[in-house]
Amino acid sequence: MRIVDKPVICAAIAEVKEHMARAARENSRSPDEVTLVAVSKTFPAASIRAAASCAQRDFGESYVQEALAKQKELSDLDLVWHFIGPIQSNKTQEIVKNFDWVHGVDREKIALRLSRQRPDSLQPLNVCLQVNVSGESTKSGVAPDEVFALAATISGLPGLKLRGLMAIPAPDQDPRPGFRLLRTLKNALNDRGYKLDTLSMGMSGDYEIAIQEGATFVRVGSAIFGNRSYG
Repeated sequence: MRIVDKPVICAAIAEVKEHMARAARENSRSPDEVTLVAVSKTFPAASIRAAASCAQRDFGESYVQEALAKQKELSDLDLVWHFIGPIQSNKTQEIVKNFDWVHGVDREKIALRLSRQRPDSLQPLNVCLQVNVSGESTKSGVAPDEVFALAATISGLPGLKLRGLMAIPAPDQDPRPGFRLLRTLKNALNDRGYKLDTLSMGMSGDYEIAIQEGATFVRVGSAIFGNRSYG
């Protein structure tokens, strides 16, 4: 059983936020422009509760059933839930009912399902398009030259609100070119009238670089909760 050390988690969050703020200020940005999404997948609800006790509100999950169990246990807390993993067609209904953000839409089929299944009682689901900025054949994400067509489709769907773009650069490459490409695509979409305000990019090893390149969400897991265990 994983031991949850609340002071350690809170200290880690404080350190990450300090680095985030410094990276923002050094690039003439306000620290308030960047939101920390604590990636809590594979970690217990107790770890999320510990993080929430030190004012962390946004959490990222990638496995639907695991996330639903934690959301039920933490229903007394006012949290913002981000789905950041690959989206399977048979999971879209649960995602749209239980998440505030989806960071990884890369197919029209998935977008249509999310739109159709979003309950009318909820605000439109905030959506980021995932872009394959490194051209990896094994990685999810729409090709950069296909972003405009998918954005046009999603922007017309009820139940969804297109907010921005997301990317995960190749781990063995300099992330900066990928981050810059994502920012360039966002600017190009805005030139076409989309009014996007979100760049979801940067993880534990490169979030400061991502902030330098314009990130508004950074998705940090191991730097807060420690190394993951999938066993």
